Amino acid sequence: MGLITWIVMGLIVGLLAKAITPGKDPGGFFITILLGIGGAMLGGYLATQFGLGTVSGFNIKSILISTGGAVLILFIYRVLTKK
Repeated sequence: MGLITWIVMGLIVGLLAKAITPGKDPGGFFITILLGIGGAMLGGYLATQFGLGTVSGFNIKSILISTGGAVLILFIYRVLTKK
């Protein structure tokens, strides 16, 4: 995947993850993109370890895997910043 594809997918995945897990989240536009890209990396790694596939391009399976990773990142963030 090219750089532009990662950015667009990161934005879509970040927005999906924020919509799935309502509540107070950090950042704006750039943080949402970084959340999505990080989710794609984490989700791809975990999916590969569990034999579910990888993030292989801009398709539904990759978006679902990436969104799962981004939701996990948001969950970890909330646990670590809980007051």
